[in-house]
Amino acid sequence: MGNRKKIYEKALILAILLISKSLASFSQAFKGKVVSNGKAASFVNITLPSHKGMGTQADEEGVFSLKNVPIGKQTIQISGVGFKTTQRIIHIQKDKTTSVSFEIEPDQTALNEVVVTGSMKETMVNLSSTPIEIFTPTFFKKNPTPNLFEALTMVNGVRPQLNCSVCNTGDIHVNGMEGAYTMITIDGMPIVSALSTVYGLSGIPNSMVERIEVVKGPASTLYGSEAVGGLINVITKNPIKAPLVSLDMNATSYGEYTLDGAVKANIGKATSMWSANYFNFQERIDKNHDGFTDVTLQNRISVFNKWSFQRKHNRLFTLAARYVNEDRFGGELNWQKANRGSSQLYGESIYTKRWEVIGSYQLPIINQQVNLQFSYNNHDQNSVYGNKPYLAQQEIAFAQLLWDKKIGKKHDALFGMALRYTFYDDNNTLTQDEQDSSINKPSKTFLPGFFVQDEMKITNRNTLLVGLRYDYNSIHGGITSPRVNWKYNSEKNDIIRLSFGTGYRVVNLFSEDETVYSGSRKTEIRGDLSPEKSWNTNLNYQKTFISTKGFFSLDASVFYTYFTNKVVADYDTDPTKVIFDNLKGYGELKGASINVDANFTNGLKFTLGGTYTDIYRIEEDVKIRQKRTPIFTTNYAVSYTHPKSQITVDFTGNVYGAMELPLITDDIRAATSPVFNISNLQLSRRFNNGLQVYLGVKNLFDFFPEQKIVYQANELNQGQRKDAAWSDFPKGYYFNTDSNYAPMQKIRGFLGIRWNLY
Repeated sequence: MGNRKKIYEKALILAILLISKSLASFSQAFKGKVVSNGKAASFVNITLPSHKGMGTQADEEGVFSLKNVPIGKQTIQISGVGFKTTQRIIHIQKDKTTSVSFEIEPDQTALNEVVVTGSMKETMVNLSSTPIEIFTPTFFKKNPTPNLFEALTMVNGVRPQLNCSVCNTGDIHVNGMEGAYTMITIDGMPIVSALSTVYGLSGIPNSMVERIEVVKGPASTLYGSEAVGGLINVITKNPIKAPLVSLDMNATSYGEYTLDGAVKANIGKATSMWSANYFNFQERIDKNHDGFTDVTLQNRISVFNKWSFQRKHNRLFTLAARYVNEDRFGGELNWQKANRGSSQLYGESIYTKRWEVIGSYQLPIINQQVNLQFSYNNHDQNSVYGNKPYLAQQEIAFAQLLWDKKIGKKHDALFGMALRYTFYDDNNTLTQDEQDSSINKPSKTFLPGFFVQDEMKITNRNTLLVGLRYDYNSIHGGITSPRVNWKYNSEKNDIIRLSFGTGYRVVNLFSEDETVYSGSRKTEIRGDLSPEKSWNTNLNYQKTFISTKGFFSLDASVFYTYFTNKVVADYDTDPTKVIFDNLKGYGELKGASINVDANFTNGLKFTLGGTYTDIYRIEEDVKIRQKRTPIFTTNYAVSYTHPKSQITVDFTGNVYGAMELPLITDDIRAATSPVFNISNLQLSRRFNNGLQVYLGVKNLFDFFPEQKIVYQANELNQGQRKDAAWSDFPKGYYFNTDSNYAPMQKIRGFLGIRWNLY
């Protein structure tokens, strides 16, 4: 592996030199095009700061031409509303002009971004009645990651949580609520759900993402079950606006290798984009000396294809498909494939195959906005946890019809009908016949529903949105989800939003929380688990300050959620078990968040955010805090671009508060995690030919959680339990895979290149 790592790093450096040299020789005439995230940067200004009065403006397609530029090295400045001011250096030769393409970054604080998630229809972010946060790949590139799951650490109030120390499965917490309450959609479709939330999140590559829209708080009125705590909508790239060719490849000193690539082509009246992502990590590292891998070995490939068809009357039809294949292992260092499923050595081995189809078609109804959206996914998992197999298959088919209708001058209505079918089968007791355990009975759930919402313009400064959804679950019956949103704009551009909504969630226990298979605890389910219900309110304030020196924006929220029927995992009643049951009392979430963004014309920009949460349940008058949930989290990102060298420095990171950890009887591990910080540093340089080189350090201050998965009996001065069989407590009594609280990776360097050709 060491030789392969050196070869890979040398290949990266060689590729940087070859691409730089070959592309630099293509200069022809001085005309150019400016793009941002694959879209034309319309009407931006192109000037020469050293020659006052010399400049021009790009057209609607981002194309510009500038004549009579002095010979020699010149600094070109690109600026415009909604974009970060950028400088590039070009070389003007005698009797020749240069053809250039510039890529600039959108301004994260701009108010003219279009969003669709909050109301299922396009609107400007500052006009939305629902507070929505937008994040582009440019933002996530400040800390390069191989997939969406890890990238979301940069978002305030959003925390990717690793749930298993052995297989490194995880989910995404929004405002402290566990991952099962977060709905992940792709182009608005419920693609990542139930079984796929465990391993599917790491299979979403950054190369297919155009932007990510985050809604914190319940969204069940529009999106149904699972959208209780929040919604993360992944908007995939539009093939029409994507680069002709894009490439992103990097490696870390830990032995992680990532390759991202995409191409597009025009075929008749259609445009197609193909992208692929490959991630490989095969180093068996054990820094805490417990005999187990700190990080799972992974070999994963994801292929994505999207078509865009322009129909008559400018009606658009899109169709996309994705395939993911992953081989993942975590366990004892000397475990081999031959040990899979045996009791000789402990290992957790997971094979995942997954494919998806997503489509959207605007129906040819004159003067009406009617869209048909549909999706289908098939997730196949073949896994073993020690000697316990977990074989599962899930299929989800979904379709919805949306009618966007303006009624008069003050009403903007949306009507929708949806049908969701879920097939789930595995080898555990949940899909066995109650009378005869030898008979397999897969779960088949039909979920038809309809919803309506109306956004009313009460006055020039007051907007009221009301919505109602009704779903009929074929197992649990009918469920109603209303919501109300009020938005106020002051004369000084203050925006206040107040929202109230309800949510519900049908629990898919084993498919959402595979840690019930991992470790030495046994699982017990008490009674039939009823759907959870929640009531939520959120007060949000936004303010943007604009001056000649740049942008400054403030976003603050306070929120509260009340739960009934909450399904809880009880680790305390019996330390040898995890007991799942509907809460007999109630649960509460209280919290507040604040986020500050600044972007200065001198090249300095920063983001600073913090979230406080208090999440607990009340049972028999006892307050029990939610495990592995920090009281506070913060995120920060500071960037500076040197105007002459065009070298950008990015310093990013997170600070996490203390968390209560689940332990077993007589466990010597700490019951509470420390406050800790993980920081990252990156240097990058973008060239005029579309090439970007970047390098840096992850976990700069080398934080490492010392919690061990296994403590051998001879490591303790307490003796070994006499009644502990190996099958119950492998490798000793202290075997617990869910007490982790942070990624188990020490300081490491990375090096990579990106190239976009338009």
